[in-house]
Amino acid sequence: MSDGPDDAHRRPEGLDDTTVEALGKLSEALEMVERVRGHLYSMHQLIGEADFKLDDAVALFARAGHAEMAQRIQHELIGRNVSPGRWTFQLVEEFDDGYYAEFKGIERDARDEFAQGRRHLYEAELKERRRTHGRAGHEALP
Repeated sequence: MSDGPDDAHRRPEGLDDTTVEALGKLSEALEMVERVRGHLYSMHQLIGEADFKLDDAVALFARAGHAEMAQRIQHELIGRNVSPGRWTFQLVEEFDDGYYAEFKGIERDARDEFAQGRRHLYEAELKERRRTHGRAGHEALP
């Protein structure tokens, strides 16, 4: 076996440097959107946890004799939409089915059209340029 990337990470014949770089930037942008998606799911989960903690706050305010504050929290905050007409699960679904799906599709189509579906060509070539060939810990493959 050669001392380089596997076939899935080798540039197809005829693929130019600028297109490899463009695919790399598109992939990098998708990675950022993946992080955004994770933050969106974190928001979804944290808002849900906060909403359930409000139940405890309501019970404690009521027990302390602060019925007005307990009712205000109960009626104004618990179950409230975070965006007009939407809970966080709806925001997540809209993001996933809209922007995220479109982004993933375009990135996949670009790889299919220009790189035979191969992923991370830019990074694989960067690894080849930066690693010390023949040195332990710098192997091309596992």
